Amino acid sequence: MLKRRIIQTLSLLLYNADMAKFKTGSISKSQLKSVCVPGLNCYSCPGAIASCPLGALQSALAEGRVPFLVGGIILLFAVMFGRTVCGFLCPFGLIQELLYKIPSPKLPKNEITRRLTLLKYGFLAVLVIGLPLAAFVSQGYGAPFFCEFVCPAGTLEAGLPLVLANEGIRGAAGALFIWKLGVLAVIAALSVFCFRAFCRFVCPLGALYGLFNKYAVFGLHFNAASCIHCEKCIKKCKMDTKVVNDRECIRCGQCVNDCPSRALTHS
Repeated sequence: MLKRRIIQTLSLLLYNADMAKFKTGSISKSQLKSVCVPGLNCYSCPGAIASCPLGALQSALAEGRVPFLVGGIILLFAVMFGRTVCGFLCPFGLIQELLYKIPSPKLPKNEITRRLTLLKYGFLAVLVIGLPLAAFVSQGYGAPFFCEFVCPAGTLEAGLPLVLANEGIRGAAGALFIWKLGVLAVIAALSVFCFRAFCRFVCPLGALYGLFNKYAVFGLHFNAASCIHCEKCIKKCKMDTKVVNDRECIRCGQCVNDCPSRALTHS
């Protein structure tokens, strides 16, 4: 698990390599902004050297453009890795996992949490795809609704650093910023008691990757001949998995360590 934590931390630092912008309270103008990183990392984060795939997808739809480039990039990541991206390459996933380490009563996964995982597909269909397209069709322009009204990663990585470091932006912050702070506070609080609450119930990017989980090139390999059917892989998993490699599996590798018969390996 240490190896995974190192990869998560390196991803966070690499995505936001333009560190000087945090001090000035300005947004990086890296030439790589035309392409996307695999995980959720806000375009407006001061140090971000590339775009967020979710934000780029919404922006293209809101402008009435067919998202060939960002769609192709997301599809490539999805086909290659599925939700391995969530487990290894998402900075906001790392932050939630660190919050979960705070001592507190923990909410175990159950049938209710499994059903709540379907909410993220609603966020994907309505806020990421439906409303931006509908707004463009009705008035000629739309907006990245999920980014503007929900995304706590954007508030934490972009909104707060910019407001704290840039007096002009701080003076312009209004009711929408207060709303976004509230959303962030709720998600952060939930993450203390509920493992990766945002990833499980809200994140549209995780929903997209989850659709390709069973078919991704890299993931977890199950050796049926070695399995003793103890189900420790599922019982100890903190995500809402029913079988290894289903749509909720983030390939974190905990099950590989827990399997007494070594029936699971990273592929």
